[in-house]
Amino acid sequence: MRQPQLEECEVEGVPVSPLLAEGRGNPYGSVPGLDDEELADPRELERQIMINEWAPILALPVRTRRGWAQPMISEDFGLDWGAFGTVDFDRLVPEFDKARYKADRLSEKLRDTVMMFEMVSARLPKAKYRVLKYLGRGVIELEDIENPDMLALAKYFLQIRRLQKEITELRKASWKRRQARAAEVLG
Repeated sequence: MRQPQLEECEVEGVPVSPLLAEGRGNPYGSVPGLDDEELADPRELERQIMINEWAPILALPVRTRRGWAQPMISEDFGLDWGAFGTVDFDRLVPEFDKARYKADRLSEKLRDTVMMFEMVSARLPKAKYRVLKYLGRGVIELEDIENPDMLALAKYFLQIRRLQKEITELRKASWKRRQARAAEVLG
């Protein structure tokens, strides 16, 4: 037996078949029992994913001249420094001091030089201290040292002394400038 064929007519809003209904679903999906308005905004979901992916990097502490400050993540996915981002804090932070900045950079270089000094020093016998003592007093010069390890140690020794002296001078100059500014402000 032959089945009768139904003609499909295209009329808007009228279903093709009584079993089918026209409708658009949510492109982001839905949860049974919840209205679409109750679901999270797609931008909020993207923000949460970005925070989860970048959390280890954003959690790294940031070194500042006053210590280690760690930012929080604000609601608009920006860095929130909390009390450090306020206008009052900006007013209290001293202006950039070139001498202090240079002293801080030289302190890092001094730290590296001290490490190199200790590595070379470990290879030499205790007589190295007598050589460094004579070198510091000016009894001997670098040209008088023949052992290459001792010569390297002597160069690091002199570099450490020079860096320490330069750092001390820069910090004293910075301190004097700050004292002069404070005296000027206080009258």
